[in-house]
Amino acid sequence: MSEPVKKSVAQERQEQKIEMRSAVECFSGFTMVAIAVAVLAVLSGTAAHAQDKYSLKSPGGIAFSDFRGYEDWAVVSSARTDERLKVIVANPAMIKAYKTGVPVNGQAFPDGSMIVKLQWKPKKSTEAPFVVDVPDVFSEAFVMEKDSKRFPKSGGWGYAVFNYEAASDKFIADPKSLSDCGNTCHTAVKGKDYIFHPYQKR
Repeated sequence: MSEPVKKSVAQERQEQKIEMRSAVECFSGFTMVAIAVAVLAVLSGTAAHAQDKYSLKSPGGIAFSDFRGYEDWAVVSSARTDERLKVIVANPAMIKAYKTGVPVNGQAFPDGSMIVKLQWKPKKSTEAPFVVDVPDVFSEAFVMEKDSKRFPKSGGWGYAVFNYEAASDKFIADPKSLSDCGNTCHTAVKGKDYIFHPYQKR
């Protein structure tokens, strides 16, 4: 009978290296999968907790989603009080009406017109070489939409306010914001279809 072939020391070391490499590769692969799963879990959690501001509705029934895309609407005008810097924007339908002369020509804005007053708390610029107030923290979006059938008692306009909380990075429908909440103030410009701000020359 032939004697078993004995492995050399070099062969045994080579086999040990191969076994070790396989174990390391297996562990590395498992680690990468675990990391990927953890990252996906974090991203999924973040997405789940991210606010969809367009799901909000005012107590008066005005949906924030009606104003979807307002961030990119054309500027109508601007204004300032001691507490707020304001930029007024309007949707394409209202901008088109403005450019035809509404409301100066005595005509009313068509149904579907929407206008948003974006409001910031002001602060003094620390960079400009002159004294100037600039926007600091965003505070609220005051919205108006024209729908003569829905809002016949307030000149066809519905009103709402969506407050912004910087600490939580979330919008909240103002609990006192009824659909006619702004009509009392806007009756002062009833002759201009309840709109204070003209489309400014530019």
